Amino acid sequence: MATLSKLYSMREAAEHNTRDDCWVVIHGKVYDVTSYLDEHPGGDDVLLSAAGRDSTEDFEDAGHSKSARELMQDYYIGELDPDTVIPELEIFRKEKSSAFTTMLMNKTVQYLAVPVVILGVSVVAGILFSRRK
Repeated sequence: MATLSKLYSMREAAEHNTRDDCWVVIHGKVYDVTSYLDEHPGGDDVLLSAAGRDSTEDFEDAGHSKSARELMQDYYIGELDPDTVIPELEIFRKEKSSAFTTMLMNKTVQYLAVPVVILGVSVVAGILFSRRK
């Protein structure tokens, strides 16, 4: 027998992002984890940083156990309304990630690759100079 779930908009879920009122969205399901904050093995700050947003990627990256996934059902309060999801948010998030990756690569070249090349050239020059004598 199918059960009806309450539908929440992402905007509504985003309003619940404090220690006293903490919701997370994972795989399109909304969970009120306020009462679980003190019990979370990773600490309350992990849940608070995920509060009020789609935390599916963070949840999956943490590698939660089967028992953790089963425990989530105790905090389930409804589903994310698919009609209120704004596709532009996902696009923005991907673009932001790409820009971050580009910036990180530029900094790596600037602060790591150039000094390594200079050091390598210095070592080769030192070896060649020492062989001349």
